Amino acid sequence: MIKTLLVAVVAAASLGSPAFADTPGKGWISDAKVKTILAKRGYQVTKLEADDGHWEGEARKANVRYEFHVDPRSGAITKMERDHN
Repeated sequence: MIKTLLVAVVAAASLGSPAFADTPGKGWISDAKVKTILAKRGYQVTKLEADDGHWEGEARKANVRYEFHVDPRSGAITKMERDHN
């Protein structure tokens, strides 16, 4: 019984809170808007998903791969790092 309860608690904790679900939240800019914001800066988005309360993805610019985060409400790019993989 205790083991089953512990497993349930760990599973629930790993799901995170609803505010950080892996789906766009209320008031988020659209994925199309994110792609437009990055395209205006010369990036081609190759992967985009809602994750941990922000838009997250991968893009290319001048044959260089980048990983990025975008604020879901303002559209501000909060992370842009060259992918070293």
